Amino acid sequence: MTRRTCPLITILSLCGWMLAACSAQAPAPTATPPPAPSLTPTDTIVWFPATATPTASPALPPTSTPDNRPGLSSQIVVDTFDQPALWETSSSPQASALVSLNKLVLSVTQAGPLSIVSLRAKPALGDFYAEASAYISLCGDKDQYGMLFRAAGSQDYYRFTLNCNGQERLERERAGVIYTLLDWLSSNDIPRGGPAQVKLGVWAVGREMRLFLNDHYQFSATDPVFTSGTFGFFAYANAKDPITISFSDFSVYSISYIPPSPTPLPAATKLPGANRKP
Repeated sequence: MTRRTCPLITILSLCGWMLAACSAQAPAPTATPPPAPSLTPTDTIVWFPATATPTASPALPPTSTPDNRPGLSSQIVVDTFDQPALWETSSSPQASALVSLNKLVLSVTQAGPLSIVSLRAKPALGDFYAEASAYISLCGDKDQYGMLFRAAGSQDYYRFTLNCNGQERLERERAGVIYTLLDWLSSNDIPRGGPAQVKLGVWAVGREMRLFLNDHYQFSATDPVFTSGTFGFFAYANAKDPITISFSDFSVYSISYIPPSPTPLPAATKLPGANRKP
């Protein structure tokens, strides 16, 4: 009996031989490891870097507020308006000046222009600082009121004037004629109408006069005409509406101050108008 070989076994044997032959001819690839990365040295971390030392600035001396009332000394007059004899008083259907309830009350009830003035009997001073409070009850836009100083009478004095439209000016009245030393200026310290209150102050030394409202410096002016005199107050009605102003807390202080001497001009300096022909 003839022995037969199974075809499947033969095929498998043949495949195995072929795979073995292929394996013998081509060696298996060897895996190449990747190149090691090159390491770059890093900078050393500085945790607390040095800081620049600041340059010290030179110390500046502190600046002080200018003293607009230099030489202010002792209080020499304190008037609470409890002595009517010290003030000029009058009463008429047109206007009145009365001392009542510790106030000097000035009223104009007739259609203006019309004014009322009250002067104090004493003292007569040249250098001083004087202040008083003004209470505005009735006052129109162009009505006026204020303080008189260095007064030699009812027609010779300086006058610090306010109006009820928020303006101020300085005047000199001499022999009944009014001269404007500094014309109208607006000020936030001046009430617009009434009822309201404002504090007036006048500093005067020699020819120089400095004006204050509510302790705030307003302006200054110079004039040589009146060197001394007494004090007073006034009210002026410009139109048909009445005006009523009351004054209180009048005080005067002495001044111990010598104004600086003016710097002489060089000989070669020409003054304005020096070349004008007569």
